[in-house]
Amino acid sequence: MTSSIGQSIEVLCNEQGIDRDLVIEAMKEAVKAAARKQFKAHDKVGDSIQVEWNNEESLIEIAVQKTVVEEVENPSAELSLAEAQEMAGDEIEVGDALLIPLPQEEMGRIAAQTAKQILVQKVREAIREKVYDEYVDRIGTLINGVVKRFERGDLIMDLGNNLEAIIERKELSRGESWNQGERIRAVIIDVSKEPRGQQIRASRASAELLKKLFEMEVPEIYDETVVIKSAVREPGDRAKIAVTSNEKDVDPVGACVGMKGSRVQNIIKELRGEKIDIIEWSDEPSVFAANALSPAKVSQVRITDINERKMDVIVGEDQLSLAIGKKGQNVRLAARLVGWDIKIVSEDVLKKAVALEMGRMMASGEAVPVTALEGVTSSQAEVLAEKGITDVETLAATSVDDLVDFLDVSLDEAETILASAQQIVEARNREVEGVSEDDASEGVFAEEADAAGEVEAEAEEASPDEDANVSEEESEKPAASEDDSEGESAA
Repeated sequence: MTSSIGQSIEVLCNEQGIDRDLVIEAMKEAVKAAARKQFKAHDKVGDSIQVEWNNEESLIEIAVQKTVVEEVENPSAELSLAEAQEMAGDEIEVGDALLIPLPQEEMGRIAAQTAKQILVQKVREAIREKVYDEYVDRIGTLINGVVKRFERGDLIMDLGNNLEAIIERKELSRGESWNQGERIRAVIIDVSKEPRGQQIRASRASAELLKKLFEMEVPEIYDETVVIKSAVREPGDRAKIAVTSNEKDVDPVGACVGMKGSRVQNIIKELRGEKIDIIEWSDEPSVFAANALSPAKVSQVRITDINERKMDVIVGEDQLSLAIGKKGQNVRLAARLVGWDIKIVSEDVLKKAVALEMGRMMASGEAVPVTALEGVTSSQAEVLAEKGITDVETLAATSVDDLVDFLDVSLDEAETILASAQQIVEARNREVEGVSEDDASEGVFAEEADAAGEVEAEAEEASPDEDANVSEEESEKPAASEDDSEGESAA
C-alpha cells in the first residue's frame, strides 16, 4: 500500500459525491477484516488488531494491541515487561497497552482480494444510501434522462452521474415506442434501499406525470392561482383533469388550454398523442359529474345514494354514445375523476318507464292530470281545461293543429306533448288488454338494452373491457373542441 491510496480516495469521492471520512472508514473496516485472516498467529480472535489511517502520509497502518504483563500466558494478547521496555523504553510499566505495528508486506493476494471485495461493497452501500437520501423526498417529481437500454421489457433511463432509473413495462404508456439515446421524462414513484437492482422506480403511466406536466406548462398552476383537484388516465389513450381557480377573474380551463391550445398541445405531444379533457371542478357532485362527462351534454343528474356515492346521469339519445365513450371509456374515467359510481340513463328509456307507470295508474282508475306531462306548465294546463281537456286521455285524442292553436306553441313542441300523452294511453291499453306487468316491464327493458340506454361505471373501475356494449362507430364520435364545449379540450 502506498500514498496513492489517498489520491484514489479523492478521485472516488469526487466521482461519486460521497463523504471522504465514510470511504476511509469503509477502507479501514475492509483492511481489518483481511488482516484478521492474515495475522491469526498474532490474534486468533482478531479483536486486538487495529487499523488506523495516517492522514499526514495518506497510509493505512496495521497494528496489534498487547498488554504488558510480568508473565506471559497468552502470547497473542500479552507482552512481557522486558520486551515492552526494549521496544518502547524504560517508562513502560505492567498493565500498559502497546500497539505493535504489523508488516503489511506479509498480507498476500488473498487478503488483498478480501479487502477489495469488502471495500467495494461498503462503497456501494454508501452510494445507495446517498441516492436514497437524495431522492426519497422527490417521489412524485419529474426526472429527465436518456433511454439507456431495455431489460425484459423494462426501460432503463440514464440520469447522469452513473445513476440509473427503471421504468417497468407496466409503467410504460400503451402505444409508446422508445429508442436508445432518446430523451425521456418520467415521474418518480418509488425509491428503494434494496441492495440489488435500480433504486429509483419511475413511471410514464401515472396520473402524477400529467399533473406535473401541467404544472410545468401552466404558470398559473405553478403559482397556485389555478389548482389541480384530480386527474385520471388510461395511459396512451385518454385522460381527464379537473381544475379550479382561486381567483374569480381567472378561467382555470382557459389557463390550462392556452392561446390557441398551445399549452395543452405541448403536453399532448409529450404524452405521444394522448387525448386530454380539461374539466372545471365543482364542489357540487352533480355539477362536477356533468362537467366530467364532457364532451357529452348532460340533461339531468340524480343522486340516488349519497352514502354509497351513487348517481344516475340522464342524457339525450343523441348524446348517449358520446357520454359512454369507446368501450365505456368516457363514463369510466368520469366516475374515477368524480369519485362516484355513475349510471348513464337514456332520456328516451326514462320517458318510456314513466309512461308505463302512468299507464298503470290510468288502468287502475286513477286520472293522470296533463301537468304530469313533461313540457306542460300550469298556465297551459289551465288553458287546456278551458277547452275541456283535463286529463291525459282527452289530450291524447286532440289533434296537433288544435294543440298548436290552444297553447300557442310550435309544431314540434305540440307533437312532443301529444306523443307523451299517446304513449301513456298506449301503456294503459296494454294493461287493460291483459298484458302482465312483468311482460310490459320486459318490453321496456328490452328496448332499453337495444338502445344501450343504461351503463353503470364504478369510481374504482379500471378494466376497459367490462363496460357497455356500445358500437365503436357510435362511441368514436369526435370530442367537442375547445370552442364547442367549454371546460373540455380534446385532441
